Amino acid sequence: MPHLVLLGDSVFDNAAYVESGPNLQIQVQQHLSAEWQVTCLALDGSATPEIKDQLDRIPADATHLALSIGGNDALREAAELIHSPLHTSADVMQRFTEMKAMFQRRYSSMFKLLLDQRKPTMVCTIYDRAPFQDPTMAQLSFTALSMFNDCITREVIWAGLPMIDLRLVCNEHQDYSELSPVEPSIQGGEKIARAIAAILLKHNFEMEQTVVYH
Repeated sequence: MPHLVLLGDSVFDNAAYVESGPNLQIQVQQHLSAEWQVTCLALDGSATPEIKDQLDRIPADATHLALSIGGNDALREAAELIHSPLHTSADVMQRFTEMKAMFQRRYSSMFKLLLDQRKPTMVCTIYDRAPFQDPTMAQLSFTALSMFNDCITREVIWAGLPMIDLRLVCNEHQDYSELSPVEPSIQGGEKIARAIAAILLKHNFEMEQTVVYH
């Protein structure tokens, strides 16, 4: 029996943000035949370092993996940047450089552990259109996410894995939960679920070349 395991943060673990509607795990299952099993190990609030614990809990019969992580790393960095005493544009650029280098190290280290699982794997970028009410936070997140996504895409392309570009998938205000601007709504979850199912049913993992799905 094919068995998909969802790893990451609240992009996949969004049950608390869709009220009575189906969460993403259920939506993925709805797009697959009954022979598929879908397990969610993703945990709301997780950042890149927490993925190791999730990898350690992957069931022995898992056949495919999907990862969405990095958004919380970016949010924490953006929140810290807002309160940093930066006085010049050079200070800001230096801080952005440090943020990117730090995330690159963390993500690369985590990614090696992911590849060590030796299972067909798909990876998501971080969406960058979350409707923050605070315009400063929205601008900083958008800018920081371009750097974080650069780190992710480099790793994914190097490994030849299929990639879901959430920047293109979740491109409408209605794709985000009314309960939290950084979590997918039922509509957003449905779009992500369709992309996951498309990869599982159509992608040739043996070619080891990155194809972008959206």
